[in-house]
This record gives sequence, C-alpha cells and structure tokens, in this order.
Amino acid sequence: MGSARGIAGSHRPELDGVHVDFFVRLNNTGDAVDVWQVNGVDRSKLLDNGNGFEYLPERVSPDQLELVRTDVAASR
Repeated sequence: MGSARGIAGSHRPELDGVHVDFFVRLNNTGDAVDVWQVNGVDRSKLLDNGNGFEYLPERVSPDQLELVRTDVAASR
C-alpha cells in the first residue's frame, strides 16, 4: 500500500496493529482479491477495536502469512 491513504482518506493507521478479521466483503476496488491467513497468532493477544473487529497489537512476520485463496471475485 505504501503511501496509499487509509479508510476515509486518513493519513495514519486507525490503530497501532494489524486487523486479522475477514474483510473480503469490504472490497471496493471491483477487482478480485487474494486472501491471506496469519498463522501462529495467540488469540488471547487479540484486542477489540471498539467496533467488534479484532486486531493484533504487534507486527506480523512475513513467515506467518499463508496465501489461502487467489482471485476471489468481488461481491456484488
């Protein structure tokens, strides 16, 4: 994402962490997306962001990521 803006054009992260919920239905690009799984997360470390979504308040290492689905069509 690099310098891309966040939700509602924000310039900084909503929270200092990584959301680990299933967001495929939020795809607003109209293009297909890939789905990645985060392995080795201790669920007791997940925090609620106040809106019902969980996030991990630490970095996720690249070796924890696993591509589980590719080219998932956008929901209409």
